[in-house]
Amino acid sequence: MKSNVDQITLQVINNYLITTAREMGIAMMNTSYSPLFNEGLDFSCAIFDEKGEMIAQAEFCPAHLGAIVYITEWTIQEIGIENFKKGDVVLHNDPFRGGCHLPEFTVIKPVFFKGEIIAFMCVIGHMTEVGGMVPGGFAGDATEVFQEGIRFPPVKIINQGKDNEDIWNILLSNVRTPRYSYGDMKAMIGSLHVGERSLLELINRYDLKTFRFMKEEIKNYSEVRMRNEIKNIPNGVYNYEGYAIDNDGVVDEPLKLKVKIIVDNDEMIFDYSGSAEQARGPVNCTYGVTASATYNALFHITDNDIPSNHGCYKPVKIIAPPGTIVNVEYPGASVGGNSEIHPHIIMGIYSALKEALPERVSAFDGGTSELLAIGGVHPDTNEVFANLSNEGCGWGGRYKKDGNDALCIPNGNCAIAPIEVLEGRYPILHKSFALNENSCGHGENRGGLGYSREIEILSDEIRVSAFIERNVIEPEGFFGGKPGKRSGFLVKKNKGKKYNDMKNSFGTVCNGKFSDIYMLKGDCIKLVTSGGGGYGPPNKREFEKIENDVSEGYISKKIAEREYLVCFDKFNKIDKKETKLLRSKNK
Repeated sequence: MKSNVDQITLQVINNYLITTAREMGIAMMNTSYSPLFNEGLDFSCAIFDEKGEMIAQAEFCPAHLGAIVYITEWTIQEIGIENFKKGDVVLHNDPFRGGCHLPEFTVIKPVFFKGEIIAFMCVIGHMTEVGGMVPGGFAGDATEVFQEGIRFPPVKIINQGKDNEDIWNILLSNVRTPRYSYGDMKAMIGSLHVGERSLLELINRYDLKTFRFMKEEIKNYSEVRMRNEIKNIPNGVYNYEGYAIDNDGVVDEPLKLKVKIIVDNDEMIFDYSGSAEQARGPVNCTYGVTASATYNALFHITDNDIPSNHGCYKPVKIIAPPGTIVNVEYPGASVGGNSEIHPHIIMGIYSALKEALPERVSAFDGGTSELLAIGGVHPDTNEVFANLSNEGCGWGGRYKKDGNDALCIPNGNCAIAPIEVLEGRYPILHKSFALNENSCGHGENRGGLGYSREIEILSDEIRVSAFIERNVIEPEGFFGGKPGKRSGFLVKKNKGKKYNDMKNSFGTVCNGKFSDIYMLKGDCIKLVTSGGGGYGPPNKREFEKIENDVSEGYISKKIAEREYLVCFDKFNKIDKKETKLLRSKNK
């Protein structure tokens, strides 16, 4: 059917909807309490139609790309569309009902126009404190969902415009920081109102019939664009299989990830059969996480101008067998799958497609958010606190460019919280914060650098948990590029002279995943984030780039000489004659 509305109007309405979702996010940033929201931006905002199909979302956290679709669909089915009333807001964070992982709380509001539902506003965000066995909600060695925090099926937290006090009381009685949790939840709900108001203004500007017609056209437009992009990938079967995951936090053994990608004209199948069985520890992914990672990877290798909505998901089929690390079954733990295994899935897809699309993929990134959860009582206020912080890592080298330094992993699109904010709110002091020289994977285009953050504890006692990948397995390089350097979590006890890993210091099963370690005043933590893998052989790197890396302190002169087979003169410039001689001897 041909559109009765011209393409200019289609783009105007499409961009209006995307802008509405962005405005919802800005409201979240400006009104939330926790740094994870207002600094880290660990949330997403989207608009769904009356059928529960996404019509627009803003560019916040890609980790929510797939799960938010299943969450909304599940919520509508479980509540029943006939049971939604004007002014309702539904709360939901159950990972076994379409969700990401337990800390991702979703709020959904139906939008009514002349007595009928025309859309749903949706916000999903990572709540810093969710109860459970550790402050900050990230137990690195949890074995059941019950240890990970309080869990809500779809339930009305606001009923026809009035707070459901029973639900609020249950929520706030089960978290360590009720004031912050209340403020963050109200910020999420407030952003729904912003989106509702904006959408109704759009409909009043045009009319309901035009809106309904155009939102279908927008979805169709995205589907056509995505199918055309998939046609550009050569038909065939592409595979990745590797022990990409360090361990599950409970058993210190690597776990296998496997994906088979079938490209058939304008459709793709991603089959994760053969991946490791469901783990005891919390590295498992829900189906929503695996779907999000799959879509995320696909969006990275296709035109970034395609509107992200229901249409662009239609050409994709995902097979994730239940009872494996890519589709956790109740009551398995899954808090780490969304943050730490999601990037491994992206990188596995890149690896599978690297021969077909060498110019579109990057080598493995650092593959970890290096999540640090802390909690205790602030010595200045006697107030209970909890915080979860993301860290950045090096990204993989690319076809024509080096990898980015010190960025949060692609599934997050989050920001690293400023030192000033962390020190102003929590009893910690930064001793240092700097890029790690030589942490990149070397290559024609090198990987990005990771960094180190050294923190001293200022309170008498603090509880520490962590969830860190790439502590054992290095990020891979592509096409002859070298792997990036591993991550690390080190501690130095008060008056100690050197840093040690967690196994030696506290007897943990794993160095990168553990829960509820009590550290004391004067103890120090050193977070070391991983570097990205290199792309292409190091000996093909341009001399000018190597010289710049050395002069900027990214790579030491000694390492540059060894890894890139170059010789420097007394002015720290590459001696081309001596370099040619050296390389001829090393062929």
